[in-house]
Amino acid sequence: MVLIFGGAFQGKLDYAKENFHIGTVCDCSDGRMPDFTKDAVYGIEKFALQCAREGREAADFFRKHRTEWQDKILIISDVSQGIVPMDASLRAFREMNGRLMLYLAREAEQTIRVFCGIGKKVE
Repeated sequence: MVLIFGGAFQGKLDYAKENFHIGTVCDCSDGRMPDFTKDAVYGIEKFALQCAREGREAADFFRKHRTEWQDKILIISDVSQGIVPMDASLRAFREMNGRLMLYLAREAEQTIRVFCGIGKKVE
């Protein structure tokens, strides 16, 4: 699995399409559950937000489906930068997204941070 992360609107999906053989993409930007039959899964942070709203752990979902995404490109926004939200539910989401990113980074064969459309391998 390749994990691609970075801030919002930094060109993560474009970077993935330009650098990996991606035919199909599951877009989770509306909070939908990831479809691991696609080559890449994008907008995973919105799925994590939906999980936080429903009181379930996003990383648990990925652990349960581990064998389904081992050969995929996973794309997630890093929401840990900037001002800490005043709203408790948004802070819980931010922490959950961080836990999910930690899990996925540990499982990844390759982790890439994209900033301004430029990818840099994280080791």
